[in-house]
Amino acid sequence: MKLSDFWERMDETFGAGYARSVASDHSIGLLGGRTVDQALAEGENAKAVWMAVCRTWPDRVPARLVR
Repeated sequence: MKLSDFWERMDETFGAGYARSVASDHSIGLLGGRTVDQALAEGENAKAVWMAVCRTWPDRVPARLVR
């Protein structure tokens, strides 16, 4: 997954403004307690980060984006 695709999905899921807050402020257990921003900055694959987001907020992510 391209990083641009990742951010499009984040924006669609959380809204453009809130997506950045989610990425910088919420530690995700599936990412080893890191935030989305930290995981991406440390070289984590965007697809793996996206799947962690999907598993963390299953009721928020549209089903068509869970892939």
